[in-house]
Amino acid sequence: MAGSQLRPEIRPELRPLGKALGTEALGIDLSQPPDDGTMAWIERAFAEHPVLVFRNQKLSAAALAAFGRRFGVPRPHALVAYRVAGHPEVSWLRNVDEAGKIDWYGVKRATDWHTDSTFEEKLPRLAMLHALEVPSEKGGTLFADMRAAYDALPDAMKTRLAGMVGLHGRTDGPAGVKLYTPDEAKMAERIPTEKRRPAVIPHPVTGRPLLFVNPMHTHGFEGMEREAAWELIEELARHATQERFTYYHSWQVGDLLMWDEQATMHRGGGDYRPDERRVMLRTIVYPN
Repeated sequence: MAGSQLRPEIRPELRPLGKALGTEALGIDLSQPPDDGTMAWIERAFAEHPVLVFRNQKLSAAALAAFGRRFGVPRPHALVAYRVAGHPEVSWLRNVDEAGKIDWYGVKRATDWHTDSTFEEKLPRLAMLHALEVPSEKGGTLFADMRAAYDALPDAMKTRLAGMVGLHGRTDGPAGVKLYTPDEAKMAERIPTEKRRPAVIPHPVTGRPLLFVNPMHTHGFEGMEREAAWELIEELARHATQERFTYYHSWQVGDLLMWDEQATMHRGGGDYRPDERRVMLRTIVYPN
């Protein structure tokens, strides 16, 4: 199809940023809607490289939402206060409140390993962050490759996990309980929910098996006592977050980073000076 071919002037390339994952897409300007050929190239790259970075971008909330719609359906953030005015499918990820003062909850939240919204009926496909203001140093985001983590499991663990079903809640896992006080957890509540999901799932595009257990939302396994389940969840989290499976993204203003919500876990570094601003736009995209 002619529409799926790249325009002659577009020669995108991929450049690795980390040993485990993290890949920069060079030669693409997202300030204009990508044509079908460029989108096909991005889709192919993203299927194999689940943390994809576009540098030196300048997107409005409307443009970020439009780019997200090329992959599925961006969903408005559950907390109305986080939504960008006029663009509810885009939300703020920042450590400052509306008055410009440091928001300590904004600094702390999401600083332990998780995959977004695994307790919901439908899993998100991907998420995007667009950096507008970044600290002078650190303030990065970490990602773990759950494909490679699964591949490296001992055969005995793979066999054990093959028939297991995880229980996913909002902040009910061992990391969630440690990170959030009851009052902070209540701030994040929507409708109480729980979802059962296999401990190992196939990637929706490539079919590659993924370890689908995260210590924020996975709080148990069917048929297993809580203490034993938590020990296993934490063991799998330690395995998946070894340096050989992870990437630390050092943000630059203008970065647009998209990550696969099923093939990875992520967390905020929480390692920057708390008096410095960190402001990003975010959208989370669900399958059509």
